[in-house]
Amino acid sequence: MMSIDTEKHYVRYSEALAYGFAAGGKSFVTTPTQSGYLSLFFTKVFGLPAGAVSFMMLLSGLWDAVNDPLIGSVVDKTRTGYGKLRPWLIVTPLPFAVLTVLLFGGPSFMSGVNSVGVKIAYMYVSYILWELCFTFADVPFNGMTTAVSPLPQDRTRVISFSTFISGIVAGASQTLLLSLMDASEKGVWNVGLKTVFLLIGVIAALFGGGLFSLAGIFTKERVVQSARQPSIRESFRVLLHNKPLLLIVLSNMLMSAGGLYNVFTTYYFAEVVQLNSLKLLIDIPGGAVGIATYPFIPAIKRRFDNKQLMMIHFFSKVATGVLCFFAGFRHYANKAVAVPVLMLLNIVISIVNTVKNIITTEMIGDTIDYMELKTGERNEGVSFAVSSFFSKITGSVSTAIATAVLPVIGLTYRTVNGRQVAVKGEKTDFYIWMFYVLIPQLVNMLGAIPFFWYNLTGKRLADIREQLAQRREMMVAEMSEMEEKT
Repeated sequence: MMSIDTEKHYVRYSEALAYGFAAGGKSFVTTPTQSGYLSLFFTKVFGLPAGAVSFMMLLSGLWDAVNDPLIGSVVDKTRTGYGKLRPWLIVTPLPFAVLTVLLFGGPSFMSGVNSVGVKIAYMYVSYILWELCFTFADVPFNGMTTAVSPLPQDRTRVISFSTFISGIVAGASQTLLLSLMDASEKGVWNVGLKTVFLLIGVIAALFGGGLFSLAGIFTKERVVQSARQPSIRESFRVLLHNKPLLLIVLSNMLMSAGGLYNVFTTYYFAEVVQLNSLKLLIDIPGGAVGIATYPFIPAIKRRFDNKQLMMIHFFSKVATGVLCFFAGFRHYANKAVAVPVLMLLNIVISIVNTVKNIITTEMIGDTIDYMELKTGERNEGVSFAVSSFFSKITGSVSTAIATAVLPVIGLTYRTVNGRQVAVKGEKTDFYIWMFYVLIPQLVNMLGAIPFFWYNLTGKRLADIREQLAQRREMMVAEMSEMEEKT
């Protein structure tokens, strides 16, 4: 058993790197399933009606309402010699990989099927099973950021490695996907998009799934868990008394409504400028600046607390979104104008999101510590599950709305020589630009509202950490005495 030593790191760089690369593997798999690519995949590649895809996205959000919290409580009830989180990280990578191939291989596996109803059924089954397995992997993975060490500096290191490496690997996944899509559509590579997505699924399963397995192999849980298994009812009762977490969850819900951004980003490059890989060029400055932001995060955190940084995040994005929308108001299809405007938008988003992604995970960890001090129980599973659940359900709803909006703004598809070709109205391109650059940033601003009541900062947070450190030392001493007697 370990005692708490605030002068050292319990997490070595090798373990933090393994966790970071595992996060990268997860990102490599999930990047093609982001709302924009998934909507485009089902409508343009699988050839399914936008209404059917929209309804499936909505239904998957309702499925999350049952799925995520229950899985979180199952994780919290797990007790093994490896801990409660690590066992799930050991067993989930293989089924996660298999289901990824089945999801993206749908158009190829169903190529001989003419029934739209059968294809829609395949979409439902493959995606919902994939989402179920993903949740069993994602909840304990996120929970490990708080269980890996009792020390804030260790957690920050692990989260920073995770965010940094996953961003790079996600970029590689996106580069591969968009490059292969353009190679197919421009005739450089004589294969259809069905084959492209099947190949992406196989690569994601082997490479991404392999990296993700590192989390179960190399990471350890060091925060002492109570021996008693909390019931599902107890887990949720504790959660309802965790006001700081509920405020973060509410903010995440409101921010996720800005998921319109991901959908219309994809359709902008696919159908307005008709060059998917142009997004890679636009992302380069933002990616570079985002990476350059990491060394400054400790200094930034010394200057501002997490609540202040969240507010900066909200106001920076909305101001830049308004500026960029009007800068490209009449030239959104002109690459010479759109590229620098979108580069500016991506630079700002990359900077504030780099900081936000780290501090949001830290803040959820702080709320878990807060409830441990109040109740003696840690609820990583339910806390991260509920946080991701509300974000996912709101994201699913926004994706469903965005997909349903496509025919309303005049974008539909028809089959020509075996390929899905876009049919657009007179103002379709302008509406895509508006839903890409302006509307998501305005909606995202709603996420700032709950933080006016968030107060887990400053001296209050420092006192909680100090009291927990003392309590854990006492727990370790008591358990050591019991072991000596037996």
